[in-house]
Amino acid sequence: MTIQAMPFVPGVAEGELSKEFHRAGAGELLLIDYADVERLEGRPAGLLVVGGAPLSHPMSQLQGLGVPTVIIGRRQAEELRTGDRLRLDGGDGRIEPANGARAREDGGVLGLRPGEPVLTSDGDAVELRASITGEQGAREALDVGAAGVGMVRTEYLTPPHGHQPDSAFYIDSIGAICRAAAPLPVTLRLLDISVDKRPPWLGEMAGMAGLLGMQGSRLFGVEPVRSVVRAQATAIAELARDHDIRVLIPYVASPEEFRHWHHQLSAWLPASVPVGIMAETPAAALAMPEWRRRAELVSIGCNDLMQCLFGADRDIPEVAGYLDPYSPPLLRFLRTIADLAGPDQQAVQLCGLLQQLPGVLPLLLGLGYRRFSMAPRLIPTLARVVQATDTAQARQQAAAVCAAENSEAVRDLLGLDAETRPPLPWTSI
Repeated sequence: MTIQAMPFVPGVAEGELSKEFHRAGAGELLLIDYADVERLEGRPAGLLVVGGAPLSHPMSQLQGLGVPTVIIGRRQAEELRTGDRLRLDGGDGRIEPANGARAREDGGVLGLRPGEPVLTSDGDAVELRASITGEQGAREALDVGAAGVGMVRTEYLTPPHGHQPDSAFYIDSIGAICRAAAPLPVTLRLLDISVDKRPPWLGEMAGMAGLLGMQGSRLFGVEPVRSVVRAQATAIAELARDHDIRVLIPYVASPEEFRHWHHQLSAWLPASVPVGIMAETPAAALAMPEWRRRAELVSIGCNDLMQCLFGADRDIPEVAGYLDPYSPPLLRFLRTIADLAGPDQQAVQLCGLLQQLPGVLPLLLGLGYRRFSMAPRLIPTLARVVQATDTAQARQQAAAVCAAENSEAVRDLLGLDAETRPPLPWTSI
């Protein structure tokens, strides 16, 4: 029996199926409900997540484990039995009985060195950077040969007992990240709080509710968030004397908002620290000509961008099918952003889960993007994709996909199974 699931984290694993997420073993394939993902302990050989929302914050955190992962439906899960020995392929989503052969190992990556780009088969340079949450992630970034640290999610840096962080705490925690990553450049995303990423030191705040409420830089003028951002800036100013640090302002919606916070940060940071934006809404992405003039860095947060574009909360599994990475309108939108970036396009960084999904990275290369940030453990796998990509062929494929009528046609062009898409609510009516 073979089950076609939705691929999530590439790689192949074999092992006995287990449901004990409190003590996941290294030789097991763990079947876990999406609701339990945040309580996962240990590091199994592979993961089968039941009913997961692919672009959600819990799945984004899970991605950092780097183990082969698929997302399956509840009916599919009912076909599986604890103790079954299975083979899981996170790259194509197939789950099948193990044949006793050893799961294939990841092959080597030619020429992948820390701080250097990966080359496509026809010689184009592509930067694969690491998105991390702490010092261990910085070490992994160096170990796997990342081109840099593309984003540190500083909202996950929290003092013991949930106390409000101060500048001394950030000097220690951010300093440890910079030292572990050295000599790689480190880009810090300033405090990015949202309704689903509320730190323990933050109480109730007006307007901080729902998908599109107060979050990111919208909270920077409100205490105690303002004081914590000021503490981050104070720490960065000190650490920038010895480390190559850049800064991103999260969830900037307009050029006017960026100008305001850039002016404020200029009073706190030395001029040597580049300041840029996270463009996570369609309005922010379409302001690319303004960012070219005013921002020193531009990073597009594809997860939030997609939920705004499709009008579907990325943390709700029931609407996950609307967040379709193979949607022609999404790919046309990314092409429009690339066109607006003009000659600066290759300096635009793409973050989020989009690039790791099967067949997507070559399309993004075909659209002209050359800088990506991802979980460190994914870098060797995606580096091999880059090395196997011919950019002329990728451009032709991207053009064909953008001209496609619907996502089913795109999946056909990419040779993907239709079952790789989460179900849509209306399909069960």
